[in-house]
Formats: sequence, structure tokens, C-alpha cells
Amino acid sequence: MAYRVRPCRSLDELGKAASAIGHYFGWVPTGEEVERFSQVLPVERMHAAFDGKEIVGGAGVFPFEMTIPGGPVSCAGVTVVGVLPTHRRRGLLSRMMRAQIDDIHERGEPFAALWASEPTIYGRFGYGHASLTHEIRLPRIWAALRAGTPARSGQVRLVESDEAQKVLPRLYDRVRKETPGFLSRSKAWWELRRLRDDPSRRPPGSGPLNRAVFEIDGRPAGYALYRIAQSEEDGHWKRNLRVVEALGVDTRATLEIWRFLLEVDWTDDIQAFLLPTDHSLMHLVARVDRLDLRVGTGLWVRPVDVGATLSARRYRSDSRITFEIRDSFCTWNEGAWTLADGVAKRSSRRPDLRLDVQALGAAYLGGFSFAELSRAGLVEEASRGGLARADALFRSDRAPWCPEIF
Repeated sequence: MAYRVRPCRSLDELGKAASAIGHYFGWVPTGEEVERFSQVLPVERMHAAFDGKEIVGGAGVFPFEMTIPGGPVSCAGVTVVGVLPTHRRRGLLSRMMRAQIDDIHERGEPFAALWASEPTIYGRFGYGHASLTHEIRLPRIWAALRAGTPARSGQVRLVESDEAQKVLPRLYDRVRKETPGFLSRSKAWWELRRLRDDPSRRPPGSGPLNRAVFEIDGRPAGYALYRIAQSEEDGHWKRNLRVVEALGVDTRATLEIWRFLLEVDWTDDIQAFLLPTDHSLMHLVARVDRLDLRVGTGLWVRPVDVGATLSARRYRSDSRITFEIRDSFCTWNEGAWTLADGVAKRSSRRPDLRLDVQALGAAYLGGFSFAELSRAGLVEEASRGGLARADALFRSDRAPWCPEIF
């Protein structure tokens, strides 16, 4: 029987398509969960793979903005991609990715981004690994700030969900506008994906979601979302403070919200995930060697329209650079592109750099330099000084940071 791939047309189809990846995580969405999901992922943005009348795979897109160096830009947030184990190795993933990329292109979204459950999958579809994340686990007995840290200022309040819904989005947006990798959050996104605290969906052993707001002179300037998880080990109870998200609008607010988290009593250690590689916490604590620092993969970026993707970004100078792009999956991107005065156009100039579209995606947010990628054999310098000129253009003061997995 022939397989078909098309956008979903109903909530029922949306739920069944999402269940394909849910199969591997023990998740079968209820009707209520599907309805909520459709508030952040429109039905028509989920592609389903059909075997006859049966849905056997799905690939979805969250339509949001993602901040790049220069400001927020429309982005396709690829998510819930999966094929049932009964239909693996039949080309269905490739067909869904083909349909999805074509749809993104037709909608005029310049690039796509995702978090990869299996990083080896997405390179062949043109996604480049664009950022790294840090994870820390700091024993409470070592959770002191460095000597010379400014004296405590402001105050921290625990707030209820209703107040958090009003205050946190404003603070988040102030940070979002200047931090590459941050995504826009609608009211529904905040309610359903960030502040919702269904006891049945809490991580094992975790308590309720706590919402803390840091204020200076009565004005909110930072916040933290965290849980305290409890477990028994060798007859003793151990409590971990797990930071879900902690942000400050400036250096002072960031310091104070982390001071609060590090000083919560009756905890054995503090855990935080998805931190950027340049997070100031590394310079705030007295014993950075006690952070148990681990590195993980972050965002993957796929330029869907190379010209539009390059033209959307801000650059450090008006220098000119010409890329020769290879892109077998989106052939409309192949060829030479000259970037000059912040605008990318088709070109007949000799290239300065030769690279696959994956390498362009890897460098796009500023998380990796072209020189790094060249040393890994992913970029070829075609003219003398090409790498240095490209890196001077693409340099970013901030490491990419997406504080949540979508």
C-alpha cells in the first residue's frame, strides 16, 4: 500500500501524529492534552504519515520568533518528529521532512530550528549544530558566592501562578530581545508549557513548581522557576533544588536571583540545565570546580532560504564575503551568495568560503566560528583571509541560549 504525507486536518489526526514520537516516551496524549497542544501548534502545522487510513508518523512545527544577532525573526520550531517502530526504514521520515521543509519555505519562514533527541538524524536534512548547553550540579555546602561579591540588594518574593503570568513574560521579553536563541512565547505558551503545574506531569519525586520574583525598589527585575525534588538514599532523605529557569534583566538581577537559589535551606544540591556556555554563574560562585559542569547539545539550525536567513541577521561590519553553498536537500539554496552591507544576494563572484548549508546553520547564531568549523573539515577557505573576514562579520557578544526544549 502506498504511503502518503500531508498536513493534519483535525484534532484527532493531530493527536495520532504526535503519538508517533510519544510511543518512545510512554506518552499517549488525551483529548484534553491534544486540544491544549493545538493552542501552541496549529493543526495544519503537523504533517502526518499515513499507511492507508492509519497514521504512523508525525512531524510538527511551532510557529514562533527566535532571536538572532540583531533581533527576533520568524522561525519554524520543529518538534514531535517520529515514526512508529512498525514503519521504520521505509523512507517516511525523509518524506515528512521533505513536506515540512517545503511548507516552511512556502510560508516564508527563513530558517528552522530544533532540539535533537537523536543528533545523528538531522544533518542529512541540512540542520547544523548551532549551540552547546551547560548543566551544573552544585553541592549546597559549596554553594557560596566568590569573595568580593556585592552586598545583597532588593528582595525576592514567592508568587502565585496568576501573578507570575502577569510579571514573568515582561521580564522574559526584555532578555529575549537581546539574547540569540530565545523564542517568543504567547500567552497560551506561558500558561500551558511554562507555568502549568499538573501534579500528574511532574518529574518523579518532584514537588510543585515554585515561582520567585526578584524586585528592586518594588520593581520586578528577575525571576526563577524551580522545584524541590526529594528521594531516599540509604535510609536518608536527599533534597535537590532543580532550576527550571532563572533570568535577570541585568547583571545585578542575575546575581540576586542566583544568590537566592544558592541559599535555599534544607537542600543538598542545586541542579540547573540548559544554561548558555557564557553564563555569569561560572564567575559568581567561589568554587567553580564544584559545579560538576557538563556539556550538552543545544539548538540545531537549518537555513531554509539562505538569502533571507543571511539578510535577517546583524553583522559587525560592512565587509563583503561570498559563500559557495552546497545544499542537496533544498537545491534552491545551492550556489554562490555574496553578503554585503547586511544583504545577501545571488552572486557570480569567486567564493571566499565553501561549505554545506549545515555549517552555515552551525555558525548562524554565533555559537561556533567558521574557523572552528574549518578545523573540523566543515568549511573550506577558498580565498586568503576568508575565514577571518567571515568570523569578524558573524561575531556575537553572547553565546546562543534557548532556556527550554521545544
